[in-house]
Amino acid sequence: MGKPNTRHLDREIMLTERKLEAVRNEELWPLTGSERRQVMGALASGSYRTLRGKSTGRADRTLERVWESVQVRLTAELAAFQKERGRIVAEAATAKAAKKSSGWW
Repeated sequence: MGKPNTRHLDREIMLTERKLEAVRNEELWPLTGSERRQVMGALASGSYRTLRGKSTGRADRTLERVWESVQVRLTAELAAFQKERGRIVAEAATAKAAKKSSGWW
């Protein structure tokens, strides 16, 4: 019995890690449509209030909240992928051990 096939999960883990790093750099490409709309709305609101010479506190808090929620979502996805990969590897190891122990010598 060979190694378990985890290429698909490894690829997803790498992609999610890239997305998480991009979100930490406040890049927009890993965001979903609703998250992107929230960011753009907060940016527009903040720029409008800046133009009027008023405080941008609410827009800043909204931006921080959106970035934090995206990081939480991606961290949860990453943990789920890693847990699934661990389950597959453990399952393959158990099957290999059972096959080895069933031999007649």
